[in-house]
Amino acid sequence: MARDLPSDYEIAWHSHPRFQLVYGAQGVMTVDTRGEQAETWVVPPQRAVWLPPGIEHRILTTSQVKFRTLYVAPEAAKAMPRRCEAFAITPLLRELILRATELPIEYDERGSAGRVMRVILDELASLVRLPYNLPMPASKVLSRICRALIDSPNDRVTIEELGSRHGTTTRTLARGFRRETGMSFSEWRRRARLLRALAWIAEGRPILAVALDLGYDSPSAFSAMFKREFGQPPTRYRASAGVAA
Repeated sequence: MARDLPSDYEIAWHSHPRFQLVYGAQGVMTVDTRGEQAETWVVPPQRAVWLPPGIEHRILTTSQVKFRTLYVAPEAAKAMPRRCEAFAITPLLRELILRATELPIEYDERGSAGRVMRVILDELASLVRLPYNLPMPASKVLSRICRALIDSPNDRVTIEELGSRHGTTTRTLARGFRRETGMSFSEWRRRARLLRALAWIAEGRPILAVALDLGYDSPSAFSAMFKREFGQPPTRYRASAGVAA
């Protein structure tokens, strides 16, 4: 399926009986999932999120998005993960996805369309997974704290201040973060900031401005943390997202 979505658009909470690949040929999306795997995923250009059947999710755009999506029957996805994942889309798979969206939904599996789909499945099974997810807690207090930090990524509030603000102890908050997200508070906040950086850089913001807006003291400190988290410096990521220098 191919759709062009406007900026600040929401596809409300829903699920599918099939696997789904959420891909943006252009623009930036976030995908929220809830239930057993409650997470927020950032989907910059040339990246995609893989969603298993039955996973409730919503899609939000932060810019105009060329939304392209594939639905895969469970019996055809035996080589794919059974949980949500983010992938880097190869140039070949990008062209195959674009071609697939031009084909009829009821295609001839024994003809040329069927061969395109089989190559797509082979390519999907070989994709590199990316750490573009942010685990979300289930408890109301932690969920409220996390949503506020996502909305204000440059907020330097300490966990001690948060404990006092929400009528709990630092120890309780620290244990809650570890138990519900698998991360410490500082690890979770760093990931939240860097995921926001992915979106901002892909939207064309200068790396210096992104570093300062996220509260980093210098571009070098930001670049070092970005490379540590995602395996490449922000300049290389910007180029891979198709953003001019």
